[in-house]
Amino acid sequence: MKLTPVAAGPAVVACSTCRLTADAREDGDGRRGGALLVAALHAARAADPAYAGVAVQEMPCLFACADFCTVHLRAPGKVGYVLGRFTPDEAAARAILDYAALYAASDTGQVAFKQWPTGVKGHFITRTPPEGFLVE
Repeated sequence: MKLTPVAAGPAVVACSTCRLTADAREDGDGRRGGALLVAALHAARAADPAYAGVAVQEMPCLFACADFCTVHLRAPGKVGYVLGRFTPDEAAARAILDYAALYAASDTGQVAFKQWPTGVKGHFITRTPPEGFLVE
């Protein structure tokens, strides 16, 4: 394993090798769900300046294989989240980035439930504390 430095700041790190669904690894054209979600995230970010403050990054395998099409939302000094079980399409990408923009604007990474886009509800897998902190 080699670690590659990236710019600090709010980011959605998408698993590029995730399964397409719980039952299928790839679509009919041989594309993995993770690769499709990465492409949808990049396209949505490029199409809307509201997402400029959130980087879209990718890496192979987030080790959340039971929860296909996963992303890790992170930022320095903020609680992180892993979300999954998305359909790798534009609607999911926009919901993820809508939430990520709210996350980036928050002080601690917590976003009030009433602000959550419908498309992320039910997709949270884990919450992780930032380095050097615990959540009370």
